[in-house]
Amino acid sequence: MHPVWIEILGFLGKNWIEILGFITGAACVWLLVKENIWTWPLGIANNIFYVFVFFRSGLYADMGLQFVYIAISIYGWWNWLHGGKDHSALTVNRASFANMLGYLGITATATAVLYWLLHRYTPSTVPLADGLTTALFLTAQYMMSRKVVENWWFWITGDVLVIGLYLYKHLYLTSVLYAVFLVMCITGLRQWQRATRKTGAATVSAL
Repeated sequence: MHPVWIEILGFLGKNWIEILGFITGAACVWLLVKENIWTWPLGIANNIFYVFVFFRSGLYADMGLQFVYIAISIYGWWNWLHGGKDHSALTVNRASFANMLGYLGITATATAVLYWLLHRYTPSTVPLADGLTTALFLTAQYMMSRKVVENWWFWITGDVLVIGLYLYKHLYLTSVLYAVFLVMCITGLRQWQRATRKTGAATVSAL
């Protein structure tokens, strides 16, 4: 067998979990952009793969976040189907100014707590970066479960930061995945904004 193929097969064998995470993650975000309900089960599969990837890389906050993602995904799956008026399908909506302050406050508080936990109780070498990106993604996931269009800004900010973090941790395939996520999130933001203009979406009154 040609040495190049041996190297390729070796890479696939060593990184097959990360590769599956790449595939399910990209599909999940693409379906989210399209407001397709199948984004949720694919997202759960992606979370399971990344539990193992992040544990192996020492990104403990990101690993723990996957379990929270799974719980929120179950809620989001149900909410998208039945969270609208009279238990109808949920439509895209916008956050009020007060709610945006609330989401930012949640992110800041979660960052501080995660930083303290990671710094004190884990061997993490990047507690602040890990905590901040985890907090951003956690808030974005919850906003997504409520179809709040501003969720995309949290994903975009987190993606920009986490690409550098994963490069630092030598997770090159995952950093490429998040670069793809970044482009898809920008596309999702534009599409959801257009959807709110077409439907005259209401502003969310509660977090």
